[in-house]
Amino acid sequence: MQSGWNAYIKEDLIVEPTGKGALSKLDFAVKDVFAIAGHANSAGNPDWLDSHGPAAANAEAVDRLLRQGARVKGAAITDELMFSLNGENHYYGTPVNPCAPNCIPGGSSSGSAVAVAAGQADFALGTDTGGSVRVPSSYCGLFGIRPTHGLVPSGGVIPLAESFDTVGWMARDAETLRRVGQVLIGAEDKGGEFRRLIVADDAWAIADKNCGQVLAGSLAVLERVMDNRRVTLASKGLADWAAAFRTLQGYEIWSAHGEWIAERKPRFGPGIAERFVWASTLRREDYDRALPVRERIREELGALLGDDGLLVIPTAPCAAPRIGLAGAEIERTRTKVMQLSCIAGLGGLPQVTMPFRSRDGLPVGLSFIAGPRRDLRLLRWVGEAAVRTLRGQPVTG
Repeated sequence: MQSGWNAYIKEDLIVEPTGKGALSKLDFAVKDVFAIAGHANSAGNPDWLDSHGPAAANAEAVDRLLRQGARVKGAAITDELMFSLNGENHYYGTPVNPCAPNCIPGGSSSGSAVAVAAGQADFALGTDTGGSVRVPSSYCGLFGIRPTHGLVPSGGVIPLAESFDTVGWMARDAETLRRVGQVLIGAEDKGGEFRRLIVADDAWAIADKNCGQVLAGSLAVLERVMDNRRVTLASKGLADWAAAFRTLQGYEIWSAHGEWIAERKPRFGPGIAERFVWASTLRREDYDRALPVRERIREELGALLGDDGLLVIPTAPCAAPRIGLAGAEIERTRTKVMQLSCIAGLGGLPQVTMPFRSRDGLPVGLSFIAGPRRDLRLLRWVGEAAVRTLRGQPVTG
């Protein structure tokens, strides 16, 4: 176990910068789904590693960071084929959550989150399809972002579900998160400031008492300084949104990996195997029925947020669950997590999570979702407005 944290599958994978710039002297970990020239990705599964050779070139996002002076320091463990939110890998081990060693780190970007939380990297790249940057950021006490879908290039990244996959990143402080965003995204949109705070009551109702009470205190501070309103996002319940998300995601996952699974017959760990079996049962007609549901949700969220609105929700419904919980119990938590994480996923929207501490000392996350392509404005707002406004609150980083 490297340095006691088990964050890496290959800790000695070092790629020196190709230039100097905004990220000079910063090290970053790379989730083991990003192509690194000469390195063979595992995608968290030994059979994937055995059946795929070394990459010929770096992923495009990695090259952007290298050109601005950052250095790759290690390939980080991921859940198998990125199809989990827990961070427990049956083959390569569970990275140790530095903020809660007896609890899961969250996944699938588990090693990336642990490397940053443990101080082994200044920031880390991950992927976020259904919450795989946001959830481990919340569980490990980090700032993290899922960007607008398609805004950050995904070339050279192993896919999961194409219409939801994003390249995200995490850091211990909001300023580093923003600096990385400037490199990966480029020019900021031309809109004005965020002026409206939108509180989704149905999302807040999912949070457990411990998590909800702590975050509600910080929410109240923001409500005193911004115009705000309360809404119900999903008239039929967020479970209905999550069901549409799972159908679309599951069908795309099987489309991406079903042929390899059928031919290779890989060994998957508990939970992962069952999810792939379920994904294999989805049919094109199931997918087609869910598509207009997503389109309606996108239109509703776009109208709600406009140019100056921010939707505020808990990132996850609770602090990190304990390691080794029974399958049924961890699946109940996963179901609740998906009801929160599917919002930005279905909308294709940017979401930034910022860290707080619950009353028992465990990290919990508060998230802000903006309209499409407002990513850099959102990163700047979190660093300048939110953190400043919440000074004195239990913000880490």
